[in-house]
Amino acid sequence: MKLISLLWSNILHRKTLSLLTIFSVAITVALVVFLLLCSQGVEQGAEKGYGPFEVTIGAKGSATQLALNTYYHIGAPTGNIPYSLLDELRKDAQVDSAYAMTTGDNYNGFPIVGMEQGYFVTRYGSDKMMAKGKLYSKLGEAIVGSHVASTLGLKVGDTFQGAHGLVKGAVDEEDDNHDASAGEHHHSFSYTVVGILPSLLTSDDRAIFTTLDYAWAVHENQQSDQREVTTLLVKPKSLLGAQSIKTKFGQVSNVQAIYTSKAVADVVNVVDKGTQALSVVTIICILLAAGSILLSLIAAVNERKKDVGLLRLIGKSKKFIWASLIGEGIVLTLIGLIAGLLIGHVGGFLSREAVFEFSGLQIQSWELMPGEWLLVAGTLLIGLLASIGPALQAYRVDPLQLFRS
Repeated sequence: MKLISLLWSNILHRKTLSLLTIFSVAITVALVVFLLLCSQGVEQGAEKGYGPFEVTIGAKGSATQLALNTYYHIGAPTGNIPYSLLDELRKDAQVDSAYAMTTGDNYNGFPIVGMEQGYFVTRYGSDKMMAKGKLYSKLGEAIVGSHVASTLGLKVGDTFQGAHGLVKGAVDEEDDNHDASAGEHHHSFSYTVVGILPSLLTSDDRAIFTTLDYAWAVHENQQSDQREVTTLLVKPKSLLGAQSIKTKFGQVSNVQAIYTSKAVADVVNVVDKGTQALSVVTIICILLAAGSILLSLIAAVNERKKDVGLLRLIGKSKKFIWASLIGEGIVLTLIGLIAGLLIGHVGGFLSREAVFEFSGLQIQSWELMPGEWLLVAGTLLIGLLASIGPALQAYRVDPLQLFRS
């Protein structure tokens, strides 16, 4: 009698219980895989999120809100600051490079960001400039992130009009109550797509970029000496330089200067706390899966006692008998493990765009993470430990006494 055939027959004999066990293991593993994918996305986002811009300057308010709006295009800006601060920054000996950013409009829910062209070279390097077309050079030209291009089907040469606000439909809802002006809809101002960015694996993939002066041209409400911007992104020459810049410009009225890394770290810490809370749920799921394996095998013990007794009477080796007893739990665990890994990665793949559009997290759904090997080993170990107890119970039965009864 072959061991594999025996194990498979035993599993098929109790289809419902076997499927329940496989299901509980698969769901638990899939949940852990998805949490690992999201955790990796958070770490990669924190690492790549702000590039070399260690100092960020914006209007007074929440430091995390300023960082999230500037680098992740999430939430509303904290306000505006004078454009004249940029000239002061660039005259500072501690500043390597500095760029101004304007925002506040959207196209189909994707933010329109006014950004000086040098930002892309400083952050990504010249080898990652454009996938198609060219960089914008004059008012009305725009380039789009790879996610925006694929989602909206935009290509070089297309034109579009933006809308005021950072949420799609915000102005439309207001129009139900009153007539919006042309300035609110920006129907009179058109953008032409002149280039498409490559996949950068940052939140810039879901943004539309244009010239810095777009906001001044669209709103037509700022004199040249009163122009304002949303944020200033600063690459300092050194860490000491970063401290000097933060101290100096943090003293300007209604302006805050923040360490970008600290603000991003605060966000990551909040996310980590949420992940820890989910980890508790995951541990409970793991215990339930282990209990399911244990109950499945305990239920089979009474059925197996005669089988084990017969195997011992016909002279089967101890190794064969142990393998037949423990093997079922291992096989059920292995099937559930494989199914869970597939479900977790497929789920990550199917939800990647929704997660990215909502949070800016890039999920690399088909990458094997270091934690997965620990998950595989831990799941198989749990299956093994859950199988040992019922196996001992069945093996200790005296075969002669069993058949006499």
